[in-house]
Amino acid sequence: MVQKDSRTPTIQVLERAFALLDTLAAQPEPLSLKEISARTGLHSSTAHRILNDLAVGRLVDRPQAGSYRLGMRLLELGNIVKARLDVRDAALGPMRELHRLTHQPVNLSVRQGDEIVYIERTYSERSGMQVVRAVGGRAPLHLTSVGKLFLAHEDPTRVRAYAVRTGLAGHTRNSITDLARLERELATVRATGLARDDEELELGVRCMAAGIFDDQGKLVAGLSVSAPADRLEDAWRERVKATATQISGALGYPG
Repeated sequence: MVQKDSRTPTIQVLERAFALLDTLAAQPEPLSLKEISARTGLHSSTAHRILNDLAVGRLVDRPQAGSYRLGMRLLELGNIVKARLDVRDAALGPMRELHRLTHQPVNLSVRQGDEIVYIERTYSERSGMQVVRAVGGRAPLHLTSVGKLFLAHEDPTRVRAYAVRTGLAGHTRNSITDLARLERELATVRATGLARDDEELELGVRCMAAGIFDDQGKLVAGLSVSAPADRLEDAWRERVKATATQISGALGYPG
């Protein structure tokens, strides 16, 4: 029987699902329902029901009738986590140096669905920023500099689908809320390799961002500098791009 962690989940079905996944992870070969039931101490009908639900979510595979193994979805999720941990590790040093030069918040963000998520930030109290997005905060793609980077790497059909899904809702009077204007903005991003947020998410705050790429040439994150609207300097453009290129190189991007 699988030994429980001292931090036991409060929802029983999750505790049982974790036990099933741990049991499958402990064996290199697929296990039968009978073996799984014996190892976890769960009744076979209970184990069968939970395993079926895990299979729907692709967390468990059934290579043959009556046998189970860990599913490929776990590999996919693990690769996502690994990529984010790697980019954070690679980015921290260059982010601190960029902050030292600009004296403004430097942000690292990734895409999740129709939003960007802030996963790291370097800032100081002297930056003068009164409104900052906390690590873990989210924002719509079309209202942020990093979000525009990700949209600029999509084909036009996907950008139009995004516009339909979200309605391009705005947050301020500067927000881009129509597709034609967004498409023009994305063309500029593609041409320059730099994206901007001109008080589109928060009044009084402007940003510029450059993309971070992995060893396969995939855009995995964005590096941005945020500043009060009157303090964002155009001279930072090349520095932001160079810092993003430095981080990309640490991830194996050949340039």
